[in-house]
Amino acid sequence: MDTSIDTSVPHSARIWNYWLGGKDNFPVDQQAGDEYVQVFPDIIDLARHSRAFLARAIRYLAEVEGIRQFLDVGTGLPTVDNTHEVAQRVAPDSRIVYVDNDPLVLVHARALLTSTPDGATDYVDADLYDPPTILRGAATTLNFSEPIALILNGIMGHVTDDATAQDLVRRLLAGLPSGSFLALNDGTDTDEAFAEAQEGYDETGAIPYRLRRPDQVADFFDGLVMVEPGIVPVNRWRPEPNPFEPTPDAHAYGGVGRKD
Repeated sequence: MDTSIDTSVPHSARIWNYWLGGKDNFPVDQQAGDEYVQVFPDIIDLARHSRAFLARAIRYLAEVEGIRQFLDVGTGLPTVDNTHEVAQRVAPDSRIVYVDNDPLVLVHARALLTSTPDGATDYVDADLYDPPTILRGAATTLNFSEPIALILNGIMGHVTDDATAQDLVRRLLAGLPSGSFLALNDGTDTDEAFAEAQEGYDETGAIPYRLRRPDQVADFFDGLVMVEPGIVPVNRWRPEPNPFEPTPDAHAYGGVGRKD
């Protein structure tokens, strides 16, 4: 694998890390992130809402559904409340496999490869476009005779072709046993400024990101039994009690569904 890191082109994982207050980014990412914010200031709140959705979904799966295995594909750079931290806080015996193929994420993999003594955490260097390699690599840590939660948090927008994106999710789910879950969220085309900012970002030469309609996000869950409240703006998915004014709907939709 080519482990060189190109610091001349902005990278989405590093920009999100910047928006979330992390330090694993470069000036080119900071500049692209700032330019994005100038057009769509709500992107920082969206990034935080997306991260919070991830934590709530994992906590729900571990606490309510009893899931003890998590396959987090396109995990990005470590920040706070990573999948293994949330899951093992609930159930110390949880087993987590992270999947990414970005050189910078690989460099920081050791930061993710921590675990409680009773659980396990591993990292698979694989591409989203290669489900067999992902599933084969995950099988060294996860037990595929028991339910697994597939996590696709803000990643499917990078697959710009709708049919290809749907097929990749179907193939990943097909490799998981009955009783497994999909937790997914992605940015949506529900705000003109968001679309404008994304178009400007795509023109930088970075990997583009497709903003889909909410119903297209829902299509990823075809054939699954949805957990209430279904496919909703991420900040509306089982939100924590909030004494403050209601927050506007985030321009990212997500949900959790079970494979029967």
